[in-house]
Amino acid sequence: MPATPQLDLDLLRAFATVAETGSFSRAAERLLRTQSTISLQIKRLEDGIGQRLLDRTTKSVKLTARGETLLGYATRMLALNDEMVAKVAEPHLAGLVRLGTPEDFATSHLPGVLARFAKAYPEVVLEVTCDLTLNLLDAFRDNRFDIVLVKREPAADARLAGGVRVWREPLVWVAGPAGPPQDGRALPLVVSPPPCVYRKRAVDALDRAGRRWRVAYTCGSLAGSLAAVRAGLGMTVLPKVMVPPGLVALDGGSMPALSDTEIALLAAEPLSAPADRLRAHMIRALEQGA
Repeated sequence: MPATPQLDLDLLRAFATVAETGSFSRAAERLLRTQSTISLQIKRLEDGIGQRLLDRTTKSVKLTARGETLLGYATRMLALNDEMVAKVAEPHLAGLVRLGTPEDFATSHLPGVLARFAKAYPEVVLEVTCDLTLNLLDAFRDNRFDIVLVKREPAADARLAGGVRVWREPLVWVAGPAGPPQDGRALPLVVSPPPCVYRKRAVDALDRAGRRWRVAYTCGSLAGSLAAVRAGLGMTVLPKVMVPPGLVALDGGSMPALSDTEIALLAAEPLSAPADRLRAHMIRALEQGA
């Protein structure tokens, strides 16, 4: 009877990362490997199992039926491995990690991610600062952060070279319960003060469409902006999943189209051991949509 293949966790991690990102190049970026190394790891895994796991074309990477089955097991095995490392190999990991993030992303996507990290590493202190992307970038360059999450255009900005994309989702126009204004006057906008990626995205889209607009309300707080929209002072732009109950999301029709928002992670060099562990945890958790 032939021996059962012993699966290498590095090969499984490469496979799971390709499956999650849908791209060999993005998997290589995330795992700090070359694309050719990732391709070789996938080939070794397929050869070891004796099954094709991925269907590859020049434009896409898709899981085969066998790949879908393996992914479920691989995800659980990798999670168990990482939990074991946290509890056994690094039980006393301690120190301060300084994290910068946009406020809206921090309130919508990070609480669960950071809570799981804090549970695994209770002696690591997280210092989280919320600000606008350009302010976060300036502080990062001044070495005031270990890790920053920043908004960027899907075609990566040259200033963000080296950043790892960890999130992408559609943006929508958001109006109060009464819906968008219908009186034909300049569209009132509720925006954050410059520099703000969403503000620029809204203004650029309206200008391209030839729509008149005016800034009706400026507020640096997400809660304050939502309150203004709810009160009917104007419209704003938000990621689709962040539109709260009671407000109206408009992702088509009379409003000009908005391109997706993208979040990239930047990390200082060199990173402390706690910061490096948080970086890896955040990339994995966010790209899995956690």
